[in-house]
Amino acid sequence: MAAQPVSRMLRRVLRSSVRSCSSGAPVTQPHPGEPSQPAVEVPSGRRRFLREHAAPFSAFLTDGFGRRHSYLRISLTEKCNLRCQYCMPEDGVPLTPKADLLTTEEILTLARLFVKEGVDKIRLTGGEPLIRPDVVDIVAQLHQLEGLRTIGITTNGINLARLLPQLQKAGLSAINISLDTLVPAKFEFIVRRKGFRKVMEGIHKAIELGYSPVKVNCVVMRGLNEDELPDFVALTEGLPLDVRFIEYMPFDGNKWNFRKMVSYKEMLDTLRQQWPELEKLPEEESSTAKAFQIPGFRGRVSFITSMSEHFCGTCNRLRITADGNLKVCLFGNSEVSLRDHLRAGASEEELLSVIGAAVGRKKRQHAELFLMCQDSPPAIPSISFRDSLHVQGLRHRVSFSSQMVTLWKGGRLPQMPLLAQRWLGSGLPQRHYGSHLDSDANPKCLSPEPRAPATPSGPLPTSDQLTHVDRKGQAAMVDVGGKPDTERVAVASAVVLLGPVAYKLVQENQLKKGDALVVAQLAGVQAAKLTSQLIPLCHHVALSHVQVQLELDSTRHAVVVRASCQARGPTGVEMEALTSAAVAALTLYDMCKAVSRDIVLAEIMLVSKTGGQRGDFHRT
Repeated sequence: MAAQPVSRMLRRVLRSSVRSCSSGAPVTQPHPGEPSQPAVEVPSGRRRFLREHAAPFSAFLTDGFGRRHSYLRISLTEKCNLRCQYCMPEDGVPLTPKADLLTTEEILTLARLFVKEGVDKIRLTGGEPLIRPDVVDIVAQLHQLEGLRTIGITTNGINLARLLPQLQKAGLSAINISLDTLVPAKFEFIVRRKGFRKVMEGIHKAIELGYSPVKVNCVVMRGLNEDELPDFVALTEGLPLDVRFIEYMPFDGNKWNFRKMVSYKEMLDTLRQQWPELEKLPEEESSTAKAFQIPGFRGRVSFITSMSEHFCGTCNRLRITADGNLKVCLFGNSEVSLRDHLRAGASEEELLSVIGAAVGRKKRQHAELFLMCQDSPPAIPSISFRDSLHVQGLRHRVSFSSQMVTLWKGGRLPQMPLLAQRWLGSGLPQRHYGSHLDSDANPKCLSPEPRAPATPSGPLPTSDQLTHVDRKGQAAMVDVGGKPDTERVAVASAVVLLGPVAYKLVQENQLKKGDALVVAQLAGVQAAKLTSQLIPLCHHVALSHVQVQLELDSTRHAVVVRASCQARGPTGVEMEALTSAAVAALTLYDMCKAVSRDIVLAEIMLVSKTGGQRGDFHRT
């Protein structure tokens, strides 16, 4: 092989001066939680020589805009054990044949080459990297590479608690854990799989083993989890977490939609309403995150602003896919196969030429995307899931709540802030669902207790004209500009007659699709917020409260849905309540249709409404 260039030799001298003792014995990288080795004092004359003759960064990893790419992300697998809705279809994606994927030796060969050229940080990704059988061995061998300072991993956390002790011993130094909700039922809805408890155990294990901070990645999606921002932040009060809120970004499988994106500024405004003292931290070089901290909190909050405020100008990242393609930009389609060149017997210099040419073609920014995103969509008010689901005596299954309290209190962790304790439950032996336990919320979604009958009121004044038709007989939206703002509440209901077989499966939570009741509840809340998009002439209403309750009726083998909506404004919310009840009922049908097609949706009706000029209505 040709002699190494002088620049590479100088860089090796520089690295060895940092990573070796005066005796020449190597200094191992300390594991998180262990005391670090004392720094080695380099003689001043040598330090001056190295500074004056410092090796230039590799030309192969420097693009046409002067960006130095010292951070490499390597995908270990295309496979994943979850099916996140924003990432891939429910049935997964076509997988590359195993023979076309990089072998362990090929991964290490490429990693070794990039590190020799100046890469000092490698992050292992997927798919889900922790389902690869030899992931611990890969980390251990990467740890031996001279000049590599950081080995990180991004994981969904399902297998983390089991593997992390081995990974830490192998040399893993940084962890990012994906978690988009703190509500167990919503977690199952988003990822289409169970596993919330395992993810929380993984976070606990990382803190226990001394990783600080433990980074938690949360993709924020409007209408799904933006109401949970304060609850994630509250966890940083007593725990060394870096909660990273990521703007929803387009990928091939997630059907990009502007309305789903919550911008960084909108998220920040939301948090500052509760924590006005939230202060910005200095930005690290080449960091993709804007970091903030609440004074007195152990952890911090960061924002990944890929869409609203891109960081292309300081991008130092390259990516190698599981099948060996080099991507110089996450958003770009341009790839070059390093695998093919490796298997064709290319020399190190030939590989560097291929890499250098690809890096040299990297664009200044992923411009096409940002031309579409310059104007952020109007803010849509977020709505909290203020209701709870307690199933008592119906399903013989231990809840997450009691186990999670034990989990967080058991590992020499600091006392949780009050809100975190609320999240993890009171330890009662019951299934629990809800993101906010407000004092005015009814916690007994399936409670057998009778409800107080509605107070009768006078008849609702009627009109002999259709309000959504103009003088020409054409459909028209009602002008509510002159109406006063009043408090509006509406309740609607629906009945889903399941039949005995489907009813029993729902009651025992044995449906293959998952928990039908909580999925229907989520769908009902979602539908209430989207009513104006579904019913053409409905005004958009800034709902302040949505509650969807489901009760099992054994006498009819049915589920009774009851939806309540509340808002203050010039127009009523009965359509929101009716839409919520109807969609919840339709969702139950969808969850159960594989078992029986003889399911009937019945009695979709307005139960009551209050507020507005036309008076109150209560069905008797």
